Amino acid sequence: MKSDLLLIVPILLPILTGLLTGFFRPLGKPRLLRPFFVLSLFLNLALVIAISLMPEMRLALFSLAQHMPVLFKADDPALFFCLLTSVMFLFAGIYGCEYMKHEGGESRFYMFFLIVLGMLMGFGLSGNLITVYIFFEIMTLFSVPLVMHSMKKEAITAGFKFLYYSIAGAALAFVAILFLFTLGIPLEFTPGGVLNAVNVAGSERQILTVTLLAIIGFSAKAGMFPLHAWLPDAHPVAPAPASAILSGIITKAGVFAVLRFVFYLIGADFIRGSWVQTVWLSLALFTVATGALLALREPVLKRRIAYSSISQVSYIMFGLATLTARGLTGALLHTVFHSIMKHALFFAAGAIVMVTKRTEAAELRGIGKQMPATMWSFAVLAISVAGIPLSSGFVSKWYIATGALSAEIGFFAWLGPAILLFSALLSTAYLLSIAIDALYDPEQRNAPGIRDPGMLMRAPIILFAAAAIILGVIPGFLISFFETIAIAVT
Repeated sequence: MKSDLLLIVPILLPILTGLLTGFFRPLGKPRLLRPFFVLSLFLNLALVIAISLMPEMRLALFSLAQHMPVLFKADDPALFFCLLTSVMFLFAGIYGCEYMKHEGGESRFYMFFLIVLGMLMGFGLSGNLITVYIFFEIMTLFSVPLVMHSMKKEAITAGFKFLYYSIAGAALAFVAILFLFTLGIPLEFTPGGVLNAVNVAGSERQILTVTLLAIIGFSAKAGMFPLHAWLPDAHPVAPAPASAILSGIITKAGVFAVLRFVFYLIGADFIRGSWVQTVWLSLALFTVATGALLALREPVLKRRIAYSSISQVSYIMFGLATLTARGLTGALLHTVFHSIMKHALFFAAGAIVMVTKRTEAAELRGIGKQMPATMWSFAVLAISVAGIPLSSGFVSKWYIATGALSAEIGFFAWLGPAILLFSALLSTAYLLSIAIDALYDPEQRNAPGIRDPGMLMRAPIILFAAAAIILGVIPGFLISFFETIAIAVT
């Protein structure tokens, strides 16, 4: 149907507007560039909302080879990912309009920012594993310039490290794709998976092996051990809007790819109780614990938040690995809540570094008096990351922990919640302590020139901090939506 062609518009629009931003000279003037950039982000969000209100659409664009179509499909997970991405890119873009004045290179940054958004739209709307892989790889290539934006030595080094780890992960995933394709297994996403007694006969062990390769490979983007080391190097050198996108959305692309592979291709039943599930649970919990411990001892603010992301995104991986409807619901909830929290934390960190020129957490004592909006928001976000009741972080972690307790996963049923609690306690030390030191200053010290950033930067921080609490108090509509998805695939 002609209406199905609408699926490619959210992909093409950001790419075309990004190219115009970078190469159309009249748009080089800031008074035209910034409104055009923000308008592009608004239009993208409007398109995704319009698609979500229509009946489910499916578009096979063309075929790379026999039984290998480039396929797009607007099912519930696709719309969830695209809506989350569009909203987060919009607020990161608004924030960036003020932040990038100080950073410089606005046209180039906005160009790659919009192109990455287009690639993420294609990734989210992908209807089969081949299409996911294509957009996953291209998105990586266009994300590297966001990390390298300053073109300083450390930024270039971090950008290449991000690229190398991403390529290594993609190579592992490609082995899985190639093996499944040669077996003649359908690669179109289907709730509950596509495997049956006929297409797995005699290949069960090999399919389990390539499933683990795919989980590890796609999880390179999600920062799960052992392909996690790019994340703490990329964040400190990238501009704050790019750091927010890397932690809040690009890590979720890794999560979403694993979700699609396990629950819409292989099927939860196939790996439930297998050695693959055991390894996956082990890697996720190891990453949760080590990420939190590394965050605790990290003095640099943005690196500390990056290590926190490594830990927190693996909460999501653990929820997925329980292979239960409740655990999966918690994982999807935490995908949303973590994205909100980490966008706002990196927005706040960017504002702090820009205004104070201080990069280490220990240097921020007392700045809360001069940056009250930023630091009170930081405190609220730290509370939510710690999972204190009435915050959104508590809701998602509760579902993940109780999902583990109800799962038939042996000692992981109690070890998982214990490690999640341990990590939550550590997060109060490595994040909430920063806010307390900043807001409580008995000496009432005052440094000239330190103040909250302008409204374009301040508003997203405050709004996301408020959302982190509001969604913890009234999470019902999200829980219902994600339970529907989780029950269908588990």
